[in-house]
Amino acid sequence: MRRAFFLLHISIFLWGFTGVFAKAIDLTEGPLVWYRMFLTTACWVLILIFTKKIYWPGWKNISRIGIVGLLVALHWLFFYGSIKYSNISIGMSCLPMIAVFSSILEPIITRQSFRWYEMLLALIALLGMFLIFQFAEVYRVGIVLGLISALLGSVFTILNKRLVTQFHSEIITTFEIGTGLVWLTLLMPVYLWIFPTDKILPDGHDWLLLLVFTVVCTVIPFNLSMKALKDVSAFAANLSLNLEPVYGIILAFLIYHEQKQLNYGFYLGAGMIFLSVVIYMIIHFRHHIKNWIPWEIFSWN
Repeated sequence: MRRAFFLLHISIFLWGFTGVFAKAIDLTEGPLVWYRMFLTTACWVLILIFTKKIYWPGWKNISRIGIVGLLVALHWLFFYGSIKYSNISIGMSCLPMIAVFSSILEPIITRQSFRWYEMLLALIALLGMFLIFQFAEVYRVGIVLGLISALLGSVFTILNKRLVTQFHSEIITTFEIGTGLVWLTLLMPVYLWIFPTDKILPDGHDWLLLLVFTVVCTVIPFNLSMKALKDVSAFAANLSLNLEPVYGIILAFLIYHEQKQLNYGFYLGAGMIFLSVVIYMIIHFRHHIKNWIPWEIFSWN
């Protein structure tokens, strides 16, 4: 169990470097996402061929996977756009809003009843994001892009739940990113027409960062997390995943000294968002917590 938790947190820590690489690579968000998806798809195809686990899921399933792949591409596009138009801390602080949007959208998509505590916690998180928006005027474009990214991420997460029960996670990941790459390739001429850039091809330094970015922030952490999930509960995994933006913000402070660009409104708002998400996870998986707490120590017998 300790090894599983160690692998899980290593994977989350590596995911925390996502914002650092996005800022370091000298490409706009469009080409950046395209090259990341291209390299990631190539890596996964090679891994599946080498391990002899690759298979064709069928055209009907490919259409379903392709919709999720489009959402993944757009989610990454808006997320990295958020970082490019603001900074790493702002972009990372929007990630927990995925859980907030999911608490609202999942009952609608799955036709389940709403829970009052989810609505209350969503309201607290939205208030936190409003504080960040009010006190970070110069980063408002980045905040809006980050919120759109979180919204797309929540829909992707909800739809992905149905797919992971039918296919191996490696197959789902490969075809989602692969179809996302196809979608992004088709959309790229429109993107470049609306957001022209002088640099489409990476230079040698960018290629090196992209390769490290793909392996360190995508392939390796995914493999580690899959191994960890064999022994770690869903509650522990979901709660631990909320550390990704925390790690990302800490790394942004250490490497880019972004704390000098932020004010108390950011810290107060981000704190409210993280608190609401943690409370939501605790309530949602409270039956797991009962198994964690040694209640016998409170017995008088």
